Amino acid sequence: MIDVLVKEVMVRDVAYVTVPGSRDMVLKALQERHVSGVPVVKGGELVGMVTRTDLLRNPEEDQTALLMTRDPLVVHPDDDVVEAARHLAENDIRRLPVVEDGALVGIVSVADVIRVVADLEIKRPIERYFEKMTVALWDEMPLPVAGAVMEYANVQASPVIDSELKLVGIVSDRDLINASVIEDSVEMSDMSSANDEDEWTWESTRDTLNFYYGVSRISLRKIPVKQAMVPAVTAIKTSEVSECARVMMRKGIDQLPVVTAHQKLAGMLKDSDLLWALIQHSLEAGA
Repeated sequence: MIDVLVKEVMVRDVAYVTVPGSRDMVLKALQERHVSGVPVVKGGELVGMVTRTDLLRNPEEDQTALLMTRDPLVVHPDDDVVEAARHLAENDIRRLPVVEDGALVGIVSVADVIRVVADLEIKRPIERYFEKMTVALWDEMPLPVAGAVMEYANVQASPVIDSELKLVGIVSDRDLINASVIEDSVEMSDMSSANDEDEWTWESTRDTLNFYYGVSRISLRKIPVKQAMVPAVTAIKTSEVSECARVMMRKGIDQLPVVTAHQKLAGMLKDSDLLWALIQHSLEAGA
């Protein structure tokens, strides 16, 4: 059995935001602490989670309470780390708040569990775990278009290729947030003083009131993808599970493009894919 508890790997100095609060506060916390999501606390109690994806999918929403996911899954300090891995993998989430007696005491993320995978010397190849279908972006593609493609495809990172189909980098939602700006504008709404259900509406002259209101939204800078991407560290199909975990730890990354012997893109290995390797390893160790 893998005898590791959540309290042995969790982060205790947790970045969090509170409600009531604003999107600007969330964005500041994500950028300053270099994290992809933070718990939301109200009156000392955990009430939700808010992530980079929430910000990108709701660019005009300003209130933290409306951006966050309410009643998130939680774990306890004495829970087994494999059970935490199972929660993360089965629910396709990247972090779990750690709660004790109703209070937030830490957070455990996929990256924290990957450190366990790195130490276990799981030598089976990644071929059975990495995702063969992936969405690649052109390095000259405008960043707002790339962001929309990633949103439609529901991916948090994409490999980037050039005009010769050569892998030249990778761009993630972290890179999108780092390249984002907050734009303020004034928009107008036509509000009629007539009642739409008034029987005389069609024959009367309707008085119209122009209502102006401020809008603040997150926008991606109009730059090519190559200006936001980072260099790609790659793996091959026969790379070992724990070795890939160690590479991710050393480089501080959560995705590895998988390439063939001819450097053609074969798919993507996400750190969350390695959670399944840990779960399988645990089952085999306990058999």
